[in-house]
Amino acid sequence: MTLQLLLTASRILPRPSTPIDDGAVLVDGDRIVAAGPRAEVAAQASPDAETLDFPGATLMPGMFNAHVHLAFDASREMLPNFLASTDETLRAGARERLDLLLRSGVTTVRDLGDRDALGARVRAELEAEGVAAPRLLTAGSPLTVPNGHCHFFGGAAADDHTIRAVIDANAAAGADVIKVMASGGQITEGGADMWESQFDVRTLWLIVEHAARHGLPVAAHAHGADAIEAAVEARVSTIEHCTWMTGPQQQDRRDSVAQKMAAEGIAACSTSSRNWRMMAERMGEELAKTVYGRLSWLEELGVPLLAGTDAGLPGSVFDDPVGALELYEWLGFGRRRILEIATEDSATGLGLGDVTGRLAPGLSADVLVVDGDPLADLSALRNVLLVLSRGSRA
Repeated sequence: MTLQLLLTASRILPRPSTPIDDGAVLVDGDRIVAAGPRAEVAAQASPDAETLDFPGATLMPGMFNAHVHLAFDASREMLPNFLASTDETLRAGARERLDLLLRSGVTTVRDLGDRDALGARVRAELEAEGVAAPRLLTAGSPLTVPNGHCHFFGGAAADDHTIRAVIDANAAAGADVIKVMASGGQITEGGADMWESQFDVRTLWLIVEHAARHGLPVAAHAHGADAIEAAVEARVSTIEHCTWMTGPQQQDRRDSVAQKMAAEGIAACSTSSRNWRMMAERMGEELAKTVYGRLSWLEELGVPLLAGTDAGLPGSVFDDPVGALELYEWLGFGRRRILEIATEDSATGLGLGDVTGRLAPGLSADVLVVDGDPLADLSALRNVLLVLSRGSRA
């Protein structure tokens, strides 16, 4: 029988929109029992509950990173390092990166591309050992065309039969989502350019329908405007990157497509890490406001937004979620809204709104304690005092 844990602090954010001064969260095992004003919550605690008090701190839900690659090491040589790595090295690296994510306040992670079901196997290892780790959703090998973007993960398919076989294999290995490279990308030599489509609408429909037979959603990597439109037409669940490219430094934002995303609840994940500052300096402010301004435009149209950083790519580190979230502040998003994207909105967008993303009775005990008030200063999120993932301490 586990002891209850009573956490008290100067303020709690059951949701970013409902801050409570002098609050508390009561945890029993892996579940939240109560969250609210300190006196009310403390009255529900058992006499032998362990109490941890955090003066000057904020209790809030654990954060999300909805787009990572645990197989990559975030170095400039990340791709050659990956290609040269043994399975043992990849597993050890993935465990270290999950720990970095957890200790930075991220309690739910979605890995959108690995080889040989790396994420699912590491998840099983950690669960068997009882090691604290973020909740991990994994895609396995992404679908791509022969020699296409990220073909080195093992998900290349030249025909409908092979596409179904890749989906079946990923599902059997424990995938939670099917990833498809709807457009090209920048790390694969010889493949389609970022703005060029790799699959047509018919094929994307096939992927969505076959994934649905396994009860799995589809996440579409899509830089190109045409690829985004095709993926939305096929009713994928999320669009990754969503940059609306039509050529080098060229964008074509399509209101009708974004409006359809909003109407159908298809979420967009920016995949911008703390690298955005360096990129903005390199591009110049005018171009940067255009490129990153797509997030403000999507927000205005009501498209759900997910917090994700593409962690693992060069410079996209695993332990600085705040550096990525500061992009939204630079764009003019309010801090309450930014925290919503990082918690409850990402939970809803990944189908976990009834599991986590808020501090409420019955939800998973995914709790972050930070020194200071992130509603007053976003950098308070860097001052991590405690992280609980499903009740286990980091």
